[in-house]
Amino acid sequence: MAIDIAGSLGIGSGINTAQLVADLTNASFQPRESAVQERLATATARISALASAKSTLDTFSKALSELLQQTAYKGQPVSNDPSIATVGLIAGGVPKGLPAQLEVLQLASAQVLQSGTLADGAATAGTGTLKLTVGTTETMIALESGGTITNLATAINAANAGVTASVVTDQSGARLVLKGQTGVANAFTLTAEANADADLQRFVWDGAGGTMARSQTATNAQVRIDNIDMEFGSNEITTAIPHLRININQARPGTTVTLATDQPSSSMGDLVREFVTAYNDLKRGLNTATGLSGVLSSDAGLREMSRRLSGLTGSQLTDSGPYRTLGDLGVRTERDGTLSIDSAKLDAALAADPEAVAQMLNPSVPSATSPGIAGALKVITDQLNGTDGPLTSATAIYEKQKASLEKQLEKLGDQRSNYSEQLTATYAAMQSRLLQLKATQSYLDQQIKLWNGGGND
Repeated sequence: MAIDIAGSLGIGSGINTAQLVADLTNASFQPRESAVQERLATATARISALASAKSTLDTFSKALSELLQQTAYKGQPVSNDPSIATVGLIAGGVPKGLPAQLEVLQLASAQVLQSGTLADGAATAGTGTLKLTVGTTETMIALESGGTITNLATAINAANAGVTASVVTDQSGARLVLKGQTGVANAFTLTAEANADADLQRFVWDGAGGTMARSQTATNAQVRIDNIDMEFGSNEITTAIPHLRININQARPGTTVTLATDQPSSSMGDLVREFVTAYNDLKRGLNTATGLSGVLSSDAGLREMSRRLSGLTGSQLTDSGPYRTLGDLGVRTERDGTLSIDSAKLDAALAADPEAVAQMLNPSVPSATSPGIAGALKVITDQLNGTDGPLTSATAIYEKQKASLEKQLEKLGDQRSNYSEQLTATYAAMQSRLLQLKATQSYLDQQIKLWNGGGND
């Protein structure tokens, strides 16, 4: 209806009332709309800037954590003779007491029994029950009439008693071979029960003798670590040195192997320098965003982010050792909040105690009091981005402002439309009255002319 009325404006009066309505409407609403739009643009820019800062911090923190997972930044236990022994870390702690001297006197071995030679795997094994004893655990192995040595091997394996059975076939024929696990405690016997027939009694061993032959005796591993004699039931040793796995591969009495930790001193120095470079890029971006002309110049959340990051050089990264903060390695904070490195101090620390530096920057077992550099940065990131964190709170405030401003703009739009319609209707009524007055005026003019003309005649 307003469009139809507007289309009729200006006709007959000589006044461009359509333009007048537009000018009056703009004069009433344009300043307010412009002010709201400007505030809305600012709120939107702040939300975007905060999101960018948050994303950059998250990316920095995650990238640092992932980088430190690489083997180049972890101290790895090493052996100077892997042909005798190899070593590896056991999760949950840091190996203590390294370097250590290892001498392998004897490998752990498993007991092996073999039967006499039979024709093949389908040869009859007998009927009845055998008792398999490993340590103090007894397991009954039953074989039905017509069972073969292959069936007997299958039954022993199915018992899962710690003894593996196989049928070995060569040019001489087939033999049943039984092998236990390494260590004296895993030696085993295989004896016949009363119902075992003569055929089945061909597969017995009572620990001292029997119808099967013992081709290998169960023995324990014997090692000497730092002149302390130790004995283990396996060639994988996990309890001699806490958090260190030692795999012995051959006995070499009289030869010592050095077990130590290969600390990545050069890569730790590179890590510190790379961290400072990445931190400074982040800090300069924050300085720009919070500067006098920055979109977040008055934002408390970003200022808090900057403050907490600035305290990182003094944060405790470990609760033990000669180096506990980045400051101890020569990292210092400049007046603009960026970091710099005293390279001489860093190199001296790496040369003096690379293990302490590595454990401070990247602890094998992080904890609340020994978070390492990645852990300390993650704590800051989590605090800033938490439910009640400064960045989260600031974002919520700007989101609320944005929503309110959008509603204000929508309301002003409705008011503008209503105002324009009211003016249009008012001027349409005025035009109608003017047309009526003009028609009356025209009629009166005609009458006056007639009257004047009639008088002259």
